[in-house]
Amino acid sequence: MDRRAAARGAPRSGERGMNWTLVPAAGFAVHAAEWTRLHAAGPASPLLAPDFVQPLLDHFASGGELLAICRHDGQTVAMAVLAPGGRARWHTFQPAQAPLGIWLQRPGLDSTSLALELMRALPGFTLVASLTQCDPELYPRPAAAGRVQTLDYIQTARISMQGGFERYWEGRGKNLRANLKKQRARLERAGVVPRLEVLRTPGAVAAAVRDYGWMESTGWKAGSGTAVHADNAQGRFYRSMLEAFCRRGAGSIYRYWFGERLVASDLCVEGPDCIVVLKTAYDESVDKALSPTLLMREEATRRLFDEGRFARIEFYGKVMEWHLRWTDEVRTLYHLNTYRWAALRSLHRRLQARTADTRTMEQECI
Repeated sequence: MDRRAAARGAPRSGERGMNWTLVPAAGFAVHAAEWTRLHAAGPASPLLAPDFVQPLLDHFASGGELLAICRHDGQTVAMAVLAPGGRARWHTFQPAQAPLGIWLQRPGLDSTSLALELMRALPGFTLVASLTQCDPELYPRPAAAGRVQTLDYIQTARISMQGGFERYWEGRGKNLRANLKKQRARLERAGVVPRLEVLRTPGAVAAAVRDYGWMESTGWKAGSGTAVHADNAQGRFYRSMLEAFCRRGAGSIYRYWFGERLVASDLCVEGPDCIVVLKTAYDESVDKALSPTLLMREEATRRLFDEGRFARIEFYGKVMEWHLRWTDEVRTLYHLNTYRWAALRSLHRRLQARTADTRTMEQECI
């Protein structure tokens, strides 16, 4: 069956009775209710909610993506958005704004078996199907063997909120606590009153994203071309996505003020048991002796502990030094590759090892 037939929605049946159907991802909205039901079955990361996936497709899809739907005995058991990754290879849709690969499955199912069956259903003669940026908290990392390989992606951090803020804060380093206390004293001596603001209404999102973009555009990200602007694809994505989350009471934008001056902001989405800090920006023209982001983080974390709405604060970005001052909880996200033949996996491993050896030699010669 060719790619055009697959894109029209022709089903493929697997050995285990799993039936994968492929349709153009441009029609995601038609299947959003089905995605919503599967997402609600858990684990329900807000990063895989339809309100997150649809804006990703709207603003970053190239047009060649497919929506894959797996059904078993009339029940939807897995769904994914897939993108071609070169000749004979597919991977989960993975724009830079998505911390996780766009893959959902019912609890208790084996990701490896699902991915291997999916590879048989993909158009053309697919050699490799990859699930990218997987969270082991959502889908346990399988052992590498046979036609399956896993690769480390990044380490990421979270804060578990048990025992109250004071207990948590006492567990932080003395230097962090003392430094922030000194900064607050300095602000008080200067007559500057810091203030934390939390926006949760759809109508407030556009201006908040515009202000956020202004802070990024005046900092180091402006030179790298990665800054959010109200009128670029990133800005439009964050606006539409956060408006959708806020309409159902699951979006929040934290803003920190020194008097009447906005100095830091977090863009966040929320799930049943966690809040995810997607992006953080601050005014880099602020006095270098002050850390507006850390001051905001202390107040926001205290508020979240006091509210008791969530069990975790998730960061999902690559662990930085400042993360380790706020938490000891670190885990490794991973990629899962499935191959048509075990020999192909072995060949790929040898090529990766050779590439790694070459890079090491180059670094030693510098």
